[in-house]
Amino acid sequence: MRFHFNYSSNLTKLIIIAEFCLVAYLLYSLTSNVYQSYQIDRYISQFEEENFRIAVENAQRSEDYAYYTSEQYVDKIAKQNLGLVNSGEEVIVIAPEDKLIAENEAEAMEEARELSIYALSNPQKWWKFLTEN
Repeated sequence: MRFHFNYSSNLTKLIIIAEFCLVAYLLYSLTSNVYQSYQIDRYISQFEEENFRIAVENAQRSEDYAYYTSEQYVDKIAKQNLGLVNSGEEVIVIAPEDKLIAENEAEAMEEARELSIYALSNPQKWWKFLTEN
């Protein structure tokens, strides 16, 4: 028994073409579903990160609220702004002398520098202007 495959019918060709089209459609469907799944996973991870950030922010705001409504904070603000002194407390004011001395020295140095510029001649002023950074 000998089979001849040299001549195939038009129906067989049509079936093979239909099968290739079906395989192409199934590959397209599979690829689009995988891509959609990837996008959904990416959105889920983004939303999880945002939820974590919001949870941290809420915890921080809860701590801030608890601090700002505490008696210690109210007492501190009353002492700072209204000059409240509780019974048995003494008020001691310490002046920042180091800061005042440093500011005065800086002002004196700036004034001396400005005066030294006025003592220079015009060419010396230009030379200083061109050579300084």
